[in-house]
Amino acid sequence: MSPTTETVPDRSAFATAIVRPDLPPGGEDQARADLYALLSRLLLAAPDAALLDALASSDPILAEGGDPALERAWDQLTVASGVMAPRLVHDEFSALFVSVGTPPVDPYGSRYLAGYMNDTPLAHLREDLARLGLARIQGRGEFEDHLGALCETMRVLVAGAPGIRRQPLDVQRRFFEAHIGSWCMRALDDIGNAEGANYYRLVARFAQAFLAIEAESFGVGEESDEQA
Repeated sequence: MSPTTETVPDRSAFATAIVRPDLPPGGEDQARADLYALLSRLLLAAPDAALLDALASSDPILAEGGDPALERAWDQLTVASGVMAPRLVHDEFSALFVSVGTPPVDPYGSRYLAGYMNDTPLAHLREDLARLGLARIQGRGEFEDHLGALCETMRVLVAGAPGIRRQPLDVQRRFFEAHIGSWCMRALDDIGNAEGANYYRLVARFAQAFLAIEAESFGVGEESDEQA
């Protein structure tokens, strides 16, 4: 999977584009899907040498007069990807997310919303996934409310997948607000501020910048719906 090299459009374009599930995603939606896919990959596993090289050689994201936070965060992430040794990034990921016992960071929705792993928020998420015709792949180690797994779900909602139609914007918005928006920034703060977070401090900063645009854009779309 190659990181997006698309220019980031005006954030209102994210929310006002008409989604036709029977057509391939347009440029803005494909850019969104690519960024969700990248975040999913980085949050579920340490990047290997090939992904670090791809990130290091990626084109800039241009804010085009909007909030430059995403542009800056992307630039910092791509620069770090060119100088970090894959082994060090792997060791950092393991220390943050896979340590013996309770790891320093557990980016699961149930933990942030209910205080416990595998709690009611996960049950509600599974109900929504079932309604969308989605389910956890057999053999996957992470629960569905892991932030990386949720980013992959958003990628599918935005762009579709083999045998799965992409979803209208209001479905994307409801899923994001119900299962991601209320807790993701706290989880990313915890990742960025965790002891030993170096590369993943930049991953967290990039994720926050992108998801903030998504949250604001969905809000713009909701306001537009109410005024229509």
